[in-house]
Amino acid sequence: MIYKIINIIDKIKPFKKVSAHCDIPCKIYDPITSQIAVLTMIRLVDLIEEIEKKDSLTSKDHAQISRLIAQKEEHGHKVKDEIRVIWGDYIKEPQLEKYPELHTLSHSIMLAASKAKQNVDKSATLDLLEKVNRFSEIFWDSKNIKTFKAVSPYPPEQELVYPDLKN
Repeated sequence: MIYKIINIIDKIKPFKKVSAHCDIPCKIYDPITSQIAVLTMIRLVDLIEEIEKKDSLTSKDHAQISRLIAQKEEHGHKVKDEIRVIWGDYIKEPQLEKYPELHTLSHSIMLAASKAKQNVDKSATLDLLEKVNRFSEIFWDSKNIKTFKAVSPYPPEQELVYPDLKN
């Protein structure tokens, strides 16, 4: 009922339209979420391939593959969302001047994430990780924070870019 009243008032004297998503200037950005999402995608591909190596698959195996693919899809969306937020909200003219590859890199991450979602292809997920790691290097460098590379301590044990926060 309240909705109908507000809608009638809006038709008579329109309200000023506003829109937003989480554009609160919290300044809390970190590409690690996208990196972990890519690691998850790589791990899920490994698990799918492991099941598919069986001579015959049970209905339980098919159900498990279905769940793994759904999770791979979800984490692919997470990669794209996290990079898109940093790209759209944090990256400004000073970063674009210093890192002219940022637009192309961000776009290539979107395409690579789509490819990794569309296929069960470990090389596609590894390519995505390489691009996300490069994005992470640029992100931390833009904040004057040095980075280092280390193998993640959990499967699939791939190299990640980490900020060196000791100083």
